[in-house]
Amino acid sequence: MHGVFTRVLLHQLLEEAGGDRAEAARRVGVGRTTMYRWIKAGLLDQELDTIQARYTPRPPEITKLEKYKPLIEARLREFPRLSAVRLFAECQAAGYVGGLTQVRVFARRLRPPPEAPVVRFETEPGQQAQVDWAHCRLPWGVRYALVVVLGYSRLLWLQFYPRQDLATLLLGLDACFAAWGGTVRDLLFDQMRSVLTRDDRLTGGGLVHNLELLRFARHWGCRVKVCRPYRAQTKGKVERPIRYLRDSFLYGRTFVSDADLNAQVLDWLATVANARQHATTHWSPAEQFAAVERPLLLPMPSRSYQSLVLPPPRSAPSPARTRESLPHVAVERRELSTYAALAAGGEP
Repeated sequence: MHGVFTRVLLHQLLEEAGGDRAEAARRVGVGRTTMYRWIKAGLLDQELDTIQARYTPRPPEITKLEKYKPLIEARLREFPRLSAVRLFAECQAAGYVGGLTQVRVFARRLRPPPEAPVVRFETEPGQQAQVDWAHCRLPWGVRYALVVVLGYSRLLWLQFYPRQDLATLLLGLDACFAAWGGTVRDLLFDQMRSVLTRDDRLTGGGLVHNLELLRFARHWGCRVKVCRPYRAQTKGKVERPIRYLRDSFLYGRTFVSDADLNAQVLDWLATVANARQHATTHWSPAEQFAAVERPLLLPMPSRSYQSLVLPPPRSAPSPARTRESLPHVAVERRELSTYAALAAGGEP
């Protein structure tokens, strides 16, 4: 098949040969019939810049996967995360004899485009800590893990409590700040009931914070912030450690009591969670905290926080009274015949 450059070369040879068309066609390798058709159509006189290539669409090719495409479409419609390898195995079970590449290419066309990666908001050292609760089911009941993560170093602190009310939240944050030796400037919470008491945005107002929590934060010198719901960029630093807690600590371990549970989690924090190299920051949270973030924390207040509303923390329950501690009461024992005589009106 002759292209554009063959016609251009033939045009030049015709000019050099002085009009000897047969010689020019022989040197180019074009038949004289083809050459005369080009001359009649004026194709040899066109400039190279004005010539546009004409392409015809390639006819559709029937592949081995063609009759199995409805199966793949139906499976991905019901289960969008099925892998190409799994779809390939299901097509083979239905009689498909082709290769994996055709399945992979076709499945890629059907899948939605990947979402943009989540870019988390980073903070300066000592600026922010993120707080959240984790619901954990244990053999003796439900316990709530109070999880606190420093935004810069990713240092993790957590303890388990039987409740997740405001009093427990303040008690846990007090213990967390004492363990750090200071506090941050911003505490970021989810929209939990112990943080927000009312939502007046539908009536033109705003979010109403719990006043007791605000007094607690003012005592420590920090501010309370609430993130928008379903925003991984805002509070993702504490969401991921909750899954890490379930997979790395709770799964496969045995606990005998609340005290044993909290003792084991403190050891896990010191030897595993805060000693590992963090996947995002590529440094050890404990080392980064000691070297960079710890000196920038706000100092501890001179006195502990005393709530004017909440009752003091409950003390440990007193031991159950034993049988020996009860006063001895003498009980007279009688035969059953004695009670029968009394019932008949006789003497015992």
